[in-house]
Amino acid sequence: MRIPHAIRLRAADEVQRVLEDVNGIVSVVIATPDGFEIASASQRDIEPARIAAMASSICAIGAVAAQEARLGRCTCITVATDNGFALVSPVRNGETELVVNVIAGAGAVLAQAMYRTAACVRALEAP
Repeated sequence: MRIPHAIRLRAADEVQRVLEDVNGIVSVVIATPDGFEIASASQRDIEPARIAAMASSICAIGAVAAQEARLGRCTCITVATDNGFALVSPVRNGETELVVNVIAGAGAVLAQAMYRTAACVRALEAP
């Protein structure tokens, strides 16, 4: 999948901004739906390629679940854990599709992370 240069630049900017804007976020990875990293920023030793592959699978499951339940387009999947959470959000900009994955520690506020992740998605979907 070919990702336009302008979207790659926007993705690189957004991962850094999301990481800086919300306390407790430890990693942000933007990937293609087939699991290839486009941009990433991290405060921990996390492998972006593995996160990208995982996020694409989670996003696909969320899309199917939303479709089967007739809930409309899937906009975010939350994976809650003992020590934090992951947010996975699909992005569509014309023919370009991406997946935003945000990983946060236990100290992060879910609502703040969701709000900032949604803003990241909007920025990537803007013409």
